[in-house]
Amino acid sequence: MSERKKRTAGQSFLFKFTENAGTKGIALVVGIVLARLLSPADYWTLTLITVFVNISTVFVQSGLNTALIQRLEVDETDLSSVFYLSLGISCGCYALLYFGAPLVAGIYGDTQLIILIRVLALVLFPGALNSVQQAVVARKMAFHKLMKANLLATAISGVVGVSMAYAGLGVWALIGQQLVNQFALCVILLFTVEWRPRLLFSWNKVKGLFSFGWKLLVSGLIETIYNNLRSLIIGKRYQKEELGFYNRGKLFPELLTNIVDGSIQSVMLPVFSSEQENRPLLKSIMRRTVMVSSYLVFPLMAGLALVARPMVSLLLTDKWLPCVPFLWICCADFAFYPVHTSNLQAINAVGRSDVFLRLEIIKKAYGLVILAISVFCFDNVLIIAAGSVLSTLIATFVNASPNKKLLGYRYGEQVRDLLPSLGMTLVMGIAVWAAGRLPLGNLPLLLVQTAVGVLTYAGLSLWWKPEAFLSLRDMIQTLRRKTVSPKREENNE
Repeated sequence: MSERKKRTAGQSFLFKFTENAGTKGIALVVGIVLARLLSPADYWTLTLITVFVNISTVFVQSGLNTALIQRLEVDETDLSSVFYLSLGISCGCYALLYFGAPLVAGIYGDTQLIILIRVLALVLFPGALNSVQQAVVARKMAFHKLMKANLLATAISGVVGVSMAYAGLGVWALIGQQLVNQFALCVILLFTVEWRPRLLFSWNKVKGLFSFGWKLLVSGLIETIYNNLRSLIIGKRYQKEELGFYNRGKLFPELLTNIVDGSIQSVMLPVFSSEQENRPLLKSIMRRTVMVSSYLVFPLMAGLALVARPMVSLLLTDKWLPCVPFLWICCADFAFYPVHTSNLQAINAVGRSDVFLRLEIIKKAYGLVILAISVFCFDNVLIIAAGSVLSTLIATFVNASPNKKLLGYRYGEQVRDLLPSLGMTLVMGIAVWAAGRLPLGNLPLLLVQTAVGVLTYAGLSLWWKPEAFLSLRDMIQTLRRKTVSPKREENNE
């Protein structure tokens, strides 16, 4: 890869990381405030209705936004066609949710779900435009525009959500926050992204994109239903508070993983796609991605699990302490996401959405077996949640297996690339666990454990200098180079 491309990718990652860190940071603060004001039962309601809206969102995107990013060349007809198709699908999905809401309310025995589903489902309409706008941003690697838009939309929606919660509006504060976020993002992107839908539409263009995208649509649908199935089962079989605790247990690990791995992977799809014809180079970039993202995510998840109890008590109050076991489980689950996402992004980048779909079917088949065993044989909410960890571990092998043939990146190589980060994380974890035995209050204990974890991991990195650390340092140094001579860029090309 040329120096210029490295610098562009590095800058894009920096913008995406800043965006994710800012938006997720604001969302975390808002989430903490809302959790202190609202009850676990309020999150039961939000989690349930979000499941159905998320499933509809998969149909709205139809895999076409990823197809727009993956394709080497797109024109205005491609973009406008995808927008109008997505808008039409939004209308159909909203109608289904509107008239299906009473059925959902009947299943869960709560008539309030009817109006809540009908209102929250309005997010589908700005989502149709947002998905195309974000594809345009990704193709141009102009992530600074998306960063500013998301930061502003998250801040506005956070203020609205907290204000509604303080006004005593309960679950409506959560609904209002999500609605305002999507509509604000839509309006801001209209002013910051140089693209507007035109009166252009071509079924041939749609068919061409859909030949790649329909497999991602089915894959996304399977993934979304499967990921939310545990929430539906927990919400139906157990007390409302249990689903609320499960929801909040995911809060911290999910946010941290999205900040780091989500930033890397958002940039990597267009980078991978641009090099899809150069398989050796693509493998090299993918190795770096796996190593760097795991180098960052492993210690974050381990450290978060070890400081969970004082952190939850301090930030969310003791009423949320039952969410700690769920937080431990989710940390173990999310720790291996960098391996999954890197492998899957590489598969998409080379245009093999058929392989992507086949993997999803395989993973969900054994995942459903694990879920059924945990529900019917154990009937314990923690074991139901923990089943996802076993599924995730098996999926590391399943997702990696195609890239042995596609890129020559074997599963054994991937494991070896992860071992240095795993080893350092283990040593750091022991140090943080030992610090947690100190007889201190929640705040000083949290500060001491955090300091011990950061210093231990940083010290090990400087002493051992694993390849992931060197790659990350190289990327930072590349970003610092303000200018690159045209002659050098030409030679690197």
